[in-house]
Parts: sequence; C-alpha cells; structure tokens
Amino acid sequence: MLLLSKESTTMASFFQYSVHLADSPFWAFAVHDGHQIDSAVEHFMLLDETQRLREEDPYTASMAELPINQLFVGSSRFQLDVNRKEENSVYLRPEQAWGLEVWKDTLPSTVLQQLYDDHKNFYKQVDSYIQQTIDKYHFFVVFDVHSYNAQRADAKQPIDKHANPQINLGTHYNTEKWRPLIDRFMESVRSQRILDEAIDIRENVKFKGGYLAQHILDKFGNQGCVLSIEFRKDFMNEWTGLPYQPVILEYKQLLLHTLKDLQKLDVYGV
Repeated sequence: MLLLSKESTTMASFFQYSVHLADSPFWAFAVHDGHQIDSAVEHFMLLDETQRLREEDPYTASMAELPINQLFVGSSRFQLDVNRKEENSVYLRPEQAWGLEVWKDTLPSTVLQQLYDDHKNFYKQVDSYIQQTIDKYHFFVVFDVHSYNAQRADAKQPIDKHANPQINLGTHYNTEKWRPLIDRFMESVRSQRILDEAIDIRENVKFKGGYLAQHILDKFGNQGCVLSIEFRKDFMNEWTGLPYQPVILEYKQLLLHTLKDLQKLDVYGV
C-alpha cells in the first residue's frame, strides 16, 4: 500500500514519537522501541544506557516498518511507559521496573506532572488516529509489536522454550468477534519458517496484552482488533544488545507475509 504521508510529533517537551500515515486500516505500533531520554529528565536518571536497553524493545520498530500506518515511540520506557496506566507509567519504585532503582532522587513534581501530561496527550492522539481509521474504513487492526527477555539469570542461561514461546501473541482483551482474524494470524505464522525452522507461536502464555491494547479495545473493541506480538529476544543478545540482523529481517518478512494474509480475510464487517 502506498505511503501517503509522514509526520513527526513531539508531545509537550519530553516525549517523542513518530507517525507515518498510509492508506490502510492497519496500524503497526512499536511503543517500547525507543531509547531516548530527554535532557530535562536525564540528569535525574540513575540507570545507564546498558541497563535501560536490557528492558527496552530495540529493533521492534525495524520489524514493524510495514506498508501500513505506523506509530513508533522514540522515548525510552524508563522515561515514560505508555503501555501502562498513567499512575504506573513512570517507574517510581523498583518493583515497577524489574527491581531496578531508576531515579537518583525523588523527581520534582513539575517534571513528574509533565510526564503524566505527556501520557494523557499521547492517548488523546492515539484515540484520534483510531477514530479516524474507523471513520474511513469502519474497522482497524493493530500490530502491537514488542519483545521479551528469556535469559533472566545471565547470558549463558539455557532458554526454557516450553515456558517461553518464540512468539507470544497477546489477544486476551479482544472480543470473540475477532476470533477468525486471530486464528488466521496464528495459522499464517505457523505456515512460515524462521531460519528454516518451524515457529513456536502461542497465545497469552507470557503476556496477554498491555495497557495500550486494553485502552484501545475498551473504547473501540467492537470496531477493531489489537494483536500484541511479543518476540522472544532470539534476534539479539539480550544482555549486550548486539543484534542478529538476519533474524530481524526474517521477523519483518514474517509480519509482512502475515499482514498480506490478513488483508485477504473477509471478517471485517461491523
């Protein structure tokens, strides 16, 4: 599909994301891909770049760079996590951040309020984009692309593949109406191979879908579906951040192939 326009958006002064608009009812989100920390926030940050990268989702925007509408967040989730509710979107306590102490001292109230305002503004914009898509096409489908760690102990830890599927598809918050689309997504992925190996994709094993999916589906769930696609970090060294480019490219091709399969599916009437 032809990419019609491109725009970059900075919400207030701290939060950054980009939006690419296409003639399509499909969206690709990569809300945890970002690594940027705004200068007004950075000197309060205790974590270094390596610690932050460990829990971010690098390269997911590259995988989600598909010929559809795109929304990619450039700011780190350690500054503002828009996949959580507003009250939990800034990691103020270690238990919100995998046991990590994120900030040197208590954040000034003005900084914290600006971050919460950024969260509100982001969701207002997301709502607007989804509503515009519904107005034009009468439905929407979101590929909500993430990744997750499977070697929590150390880099040499054997991956428990039974407990950690190669792809976890979060579908829990969708209505039953979208079951045929979800099934087609699963079938399409299973019909493909990665590096000439079968693909292990399962639903709601590690993650059911984050707050972004819940919010969109609470408001618009009768008109669309959110597929929260969590790739196990087989495409990189999750401890060093070193990418495995052939796997990244194959995951992008997998999403592209699956997108084409879904575009053929006649289940979008509302």
